[in-house]
Amino acid sequence: MVALLFFTIIIGIIEFGRLLYTHNALTDATRRGARYAAINKQADEAKVIDLVVYGPNVTYDPDTGDPTSAPLIPGLTTAMVEVDHEGADLDGVPGTLESGYGSNLGTATVRIEGYQFQLLVPVVGRQLNLGTYETVLTAESAGEEPDDIEAP
Repeated sequence: MVALLFFTIIIGIIEFGRLLYTHNALTDATRRGARYAAINKQADEAKVIDLVVYGPNVTYDPDTGDPTSAPLIPGLTTAMVEVDHEGADLDGVPGTLESGYGSNLGTATVRIEGYQFQLLVPVVGRQLNLGTYETVLTAESAGEEPDDIEAP
């Protein structure tokens, strides 16, 4: 009986550590993606999503162009990641944004939704929905001169 209680506590501690690691890794992934989107003018949505899921050392198949790297966080897929960019509306016309990624105007948002954490506890093993992870950063030029845009 004592051994059963002891091993249950040990497994619980290990699972809590895995859960905490996964939570921190998901938070860091959204921060990394938002930072990349906020700085890089040439960053498109697919590059930001690949950075979030596969990390900075992602490799691609030369024939298909698909990522060949394993996800940094087991179970994380590109379908769970959403990237939004809100530029600045300098001309006052709704629906027209004059700035893109890395333009020193607007915000970059990276969101991970629907991640399921798999508990590895024997008998109790189940999935936990970890909710939504989101990072919003103000776009920045990273030392580059912003394009000349005149305010109305």
